[in-house]
Amino acid sequence: MLSSMLSTVSSAMSTMSATSALNVLSATSSATSMFATLGVSDVSIISVVCLIGLLAASEILSASKLWNKRLSTMLNLAIIPMVMTFFLIVGYKVMEVITH
Repeated sequence: MLSSMLSTVSSAMSTMSATSALNVLSATSSATSMFATLGVSDVSIISVVCLIGLLAASEILSASKLWNKRLSTMLNLAIIPMVMTFFLIVGYKVMEVITH
């Protein structure tokens, strides 16, 4: 009796774990395909808009009384990778034009 109940619970647990593994796999593949459909142009537009927003915030806040070293460091830590991304996007676009 006890072994029968344990085997039933065990088979139910294995079925549930297989189902949850399939759900996780499905969610992962849908998230991957969602990001795969985003082209370089979509990501570049988002990156450039974020960079412009961060640079504008830095300029506006530097003229206010809220400006301090900590805020400057925080904004610079966000701006530097965005500038590097901008240059990578420009390089990619230049290479794309040269190869066509």
